[in-house]
Amino acid sequence: MAKREYSFYPGCSSQKGASSSNYLVSVQTMCQELEIQLNEIPDWNCCAASIGYGGGGELPRLTLSARNIALSEQHNAGQDIVATCAACWLSTREAAERLHEDQSLLAECNTALAEAGLKLRNQTPIKHMAEVLIEDIGLEAIAAKVKKPLEGIKIAGYVGCQTNRPFGIAGESFENPQYLDKLVEALGGDSLPGYEKKVQCCGGALAFSEPAKSQEMVKGIIESAYDHGADLIVTPCPVCQMNVEIYQDEINATYGTQFKMPVVYYSNLMAVAFGRSAKDAALNSQIIAAKALDELAAK
Repeated sequence: MAKREYSFYPGCSSQKGASSSNYLVSVQTMCQELEIQLNEIPDWNCCAASIGYGGGGELPRLTLSARNIALSEQHNAGQDIVATCAACWLSTREAAERLHEDQSLLAECNTALAEAGLKLRNQTPIKHMAEVLIEDIGLEAIAAKVKKPLEGIKIAGYVGCQTNRPFGIAGESFENPQYLDKLVEALGGDSLPGYEKKVQCCGGALAFSEPAKSQEMVKGIIESAYDHGADLIVTPCPVCQMNVEIYQDEINATYGTQFKMPVVYYSNLMAVAFGRSAKDAALNSQIIAAKALDELAAK
């Protein structure tokens, strides 16, 4: 029986064939080892991050997130909501806090939700999986599960924007959050605490609207990792993982660089360190192979 249960909001990008479907696989493996049960919110919908940025309006955006929270309250009562996608987490938590602050807006939102037979009570904590690992499980308990330490693997902890600002992890600095460094160390790897691009934006949706600007930002993130001797980059954000990994060929063509830096999720690291196979860790979905992890998983 699982020691902890959470109401799970997977988000669109985790679905089969989407950009971070491998993230979900590795998270599921990680949770098995940590005895965490994820109870998926039934009939969940998009968090509305995209429609919000596209000018869809405040009420529709907040109501979409509110619907997920209301469904969680109805079906997974008493369980904290956890999201693995940084944008989903930020959008959902922002909606919860905005509706808590503005009761008239909450009333409007509930009027819309009533059409679907739902009512938002808005009393459920919203967490990113990183918060669950650091704040609920704890680094000591994580370290106790390690079977294959990531010894000798130098890992740059790239936090990015959305899991850092405006909410972040309890007790962490916005300018120099260290939870990924501490997690790497708990897994037996070599962290790079001096990696100065850990909160540099990856460009987000600029990858589509202003690709040159986005790629210039990504170039700095990768360059700094190489400067610090990194074997790979780890991140908690699907957009960061995608942008920093998949555009390296284009950056190489533009700038004459020779980047081939693997970019993985913390859950990939954890699955391997916990002794699971490369398949269970979803390493087979990497565009740039994380050879150090592949080799360790094969031992």
